[in-house]
Amino acid sequence: MGKVVIDEERCKGCWLCIEVCPKHLLGIAEATNNFGYQPAMKVGKGECTGCALCAQTCPDLAIEVYK
Repeated sequence: MGKVVIDEERCKGCWLCIEVCPKHLLGIAEATNNFGYQPAMKVGKGECTGCALCAQTCPDLAIEVYK
């Protein structure tokens, strides 16, 4: 099983990680970060596979995936 950690202050809410997640576990937060962006967050109830597609796709290096 994998674990996704998102640095909310680095995330600019570009949605790229949301689009590539094969399990549809990511979404956009309603609250904004200190820069006014709505960061990505884990929303699905499924288990992360640890594929790290979200981290590889993130242009801001705001995501880390642990297995």
